[in-house]
Amino acid sequence: MGSPCVELDGINWLPGWVGLDKTDPDELIKRLKAATAGESWITVGSYTRYAQAAFWPRLDSIIFLDLPRWRLILRVIRRSWKRWRSQEQLWATTNTESFWKTLSVWRGEESLIWWIWNNFEKRQRQVEDAKVDPQWQHVRFVHVKGTKAVEASRRSLGLLK
Repeated sequence: MGSPCVELDGINWLPGWVGLDKTDPDELIKRLKAATAGESWITVGSYTRYAQAAFWPRLDSIIFLDLPRWRLILRVIRRSWKRWRSQEQLWATTNTESFWKTLSVWRGEESLIWWIWNNFEKRQRQVEDAKVDPQWQHVRFVHVKGTKAVEASRRSLGLLK
């Protein structure tokens, strides 16, 4: 789309799966501000509390891709399997995906499946709350609900191959 893409996970995660959101939130906000300092940019991810502090005051639009919980879980399982098998290094670090950790829902937050399941409604509420919050009235919220709507949006933007 002609603007730099800022992957928020790439800013948050340091080598050894050390998350700035847990270890140094001020540094995370500083890095988010620096990564979004230009005229235009697109971010991928949430990190709502930190994003609101770092760049939401300068936002134009938020596109909320609202997929069913089961679809998100299926996608994270496929993605985790692929990354684990290839030992893909993530976000310019030595971090690699652990497929078994993804599946290990009994490990709580360490499992991406657990995280999706337990944060699904919270994430939806955050978007709905932000839509009516006067401090974000300058932001255009685009709610794309369901897989078909996401695919239609990608097609209309010329993002499908």
